[in-house]
Amino acid sequence: MPWATHPIFQPRSPAEKVIADVEAAQGDGRNGDGSGSPVPDPKHGDDSKFRPPSDHFTAHQIFYIFIIGGIIAAIPAGGINFAIAYALYHNRGGDDSPIRLFQFPNTLAGDTAVTIFIQFLTTWVIESILVNYDLRKGGVQPIGFIPQPKWKYLRWFMFLDRQEETYDVRNVRHWLKFLLSQIIRSLVLAVISFPVIFSVSIGFLTIVGERHHGDWDWYYSATWAPEVFKLVQGAVLGLLFTPLMVMFWLTRCGWALQAMEGQSITE
Repeated sequence: MPWATHPIFQPRSPAEKVIADVEAAQGDGRNGDGSGSPVPDPKHGDDSKFRPPSDHFTAHQIFYIFIIGGIIAAIPAGGINFAIAYALYHNRGGDDSPIRLFQFPNTLAGDTAVTIFIQFLTTWVIESILVNYDLRKGGVQPIGFIPQPKWKYLRWFMFLDRQEETYDVRNVRHWLKFLLSQIIRSLVLAVISFPVIFSVSIGFLTIVGERHHGDWDWYYSATWAPEVFKLVQGAVLGLLFTPLMVMFWLTRCGWALQAMEGQSITE
């Protein structure tokens, strides 16, 4: 099944080799410049149950993207960030270890920047696993009505036009290249989104912070300002960006299924 080279979902037999792309199979089905087949066609003994791509948003897709991938995903994201903030700041905030916006060692601005990149990275990898699994088991229908992009950099980001590589898709080399490809794309998305997210976060923190001691910086109490801020930040990031990542994989799968169907017709 030529669409994504997630190592978890590859053939388990060591003897079974497939033509595997480093990141994902090409979406337009052209041979010689990226038409890898990282997952075998279901008719060859694969237990995958991919559903045909949809020609419009279905009610279940909307529920899957925005409720499960948005609202429900925001709950653990906010909770985890709250717990991390409590562990970091609950015994801080005194004169010897103040919590400030910009100045080290307890800087909420620095915490905000790190959180953005870590949450984008972890969310991207987690969604690549969960959505790929649901697609493979037929739990959600791929998106089939969004046209493929023409801009080469966007095609790269969407795992299109990849070169073929033949090797065991469960070896260490494949795992490393798979993880690297996911890390790069998650960080690209984080860098693009960073200016807006960071500036809004800093603006909010200047409103709730206090100025004292004749210092130019903003100060915060150990409870519960950092914890509540991190909870809100994590939940909002999960609510806004997890659905985009879910749509990414649904669309990517739809292109590959359509490409495979086109190859079958031409053959």
